[in-house]
Amino acid sequence: MKIAMVGSGYVGLVSGACFADFGHDVVCIDKDQSKIDRLHDGVMPIYEPGLAELVGSNVKAGRLSFTTSLAEGIKDASAIFIAVGTPSRRGDGHADLSFVYAVAKEVGEALANDAVVVTKSTVPVTTGDEVERILREAGAMDRHQVSVVSNPEFLREGAAIGDFKRPDRIVIGAEDDFGREVMREVYRPLFLNESPILFTSRRSAELIKYAANAFLATKITFINEMADLCEKVGANVQDVARGIGSDGRIGPKFLNAGPGYGGSCFPKDTLALLKTAEDYESPVRIVEAVVKTNDHRKRAMGRKVLDALGGMDAARGKKVAMLGVTFKPNTDDMRDSPAIAIAQTLVDAGVQVAAYDPEGMEQAKPLMPEVEMVDSPYTAIEGADAVAIVTEWDAFRALDLARVKELAKAPLMVDLRNIYKPEDVRAAGFEYSSVGRG
Repeated sequence: MKIAMVGSGYVGLVSGACFADFGHDVVCIDKDQSKIDRLHDGVMPIYEPGLAELVGSNVKAGRLSFTTSLAEGIKDASAIFIAVGTPSRRGDGHADLSFVYAVAKEVGEALANDAVVVTKSTVPVTTGDEVERILREAGAMDRHQVSVVSNPEFLREGAAIGDFKRPDRIVIGAEDDFGREVMREVYRPLFLNESPILFTSRRSAELIKYAANAFLATKITFINEMADLCEKVGANVQDVARGIGSDGRIGPKFLNAGPGYGGSCFPKDTLALLKTAEDYESPVRIVEAVVKTNDHRKRAMGRKVLDALGGMDAARGKKVAMLGVTFKPNTDDMRDSPAIAIAQTLVDAGVQVAAYDPEGMEQAKPLMPEVEMVDSPYTAIEGADAVAIVTEWDAFRALDLARVKELAKAPLMVDLRNIYKPEDVRAAGFEYSSVGRG
């Protein structure tokens, strides 16, 4: 089967490479000539563990190729995936669907065979209806048998390849047998591995993606608020998380207290869901509270570091070593990273910030211009009045605490990810502050 993947960003490139690894013939299409040139040279536009090797092996095998020509890329393709960005629209928070609709129009004009057009991008309910209208208006549905399908992605950055190849479920929203049968063939390798395929209506599939992300964002925000309460009453949020996560109705995932969620999905998807709910006069007040609480938490974590330094007045002129700037480990993604707000809070208080991240510093520089980016965690720590752990990279889990104490101006650690045991850090001679472990 030939598959065309329109958009070679995070979702499109990972999905395309994985489909090629299943044995399909995949063409990844992108208008960015420089990105396509880099891909031809084996240079990945994003950092994702294992992606460069997966792309390289499938290019070598002749199953994966890249082009800037949509007409050439979709020629003879049985499935055409739309995997372009849907960022929050400036001014109102709605998902910006201009890229999706532009691709649909171009596909409609260029389509030369029967095909399924699949929205892989995260899109609000009824987007598939509009894509179908655009294809029909362009004449594609008069010339050929065409089905518009929703197939949302559920990839975690840093674990995307494993998530694609071993998914909890595959959601396919189709309105006709043609769409269902083509998609069943697309995912046949996973079906043989007994990965559950859930066929729904197109609108249900579109809403599943938003509902899933909103629910996960709610779990994160809930445990963060429990962490605040734990600090007030002298409880341990990790014990609370284990206690409630052991309940099969709740589950243990996404119950790690920290500085709030960020990334490419949760912030924009919760906001888009709110806007959709407003449009249909069906408010989702829980999600609304989640969004507001999470936004507030990021700067609150900056104030937590200031408090550890003795308060805003005492912190002025001091130095903080920030370990981690990406929103999570194993990615270079800085989108809505809590580190941005934390760093800005410190800078606004007159604190000098030196930061290190294994992958995200180039992306962080334009977003955090007043933060000094350095070449190692120990360089950041040198002369620091406090060490703040902001992202839970493995590289930060086993710091040489004796060396940290020797390099730092003051032995103070603020662990915003709870990756250390308090007794271990204090035994090494540090003053230690963490989240929700009162």
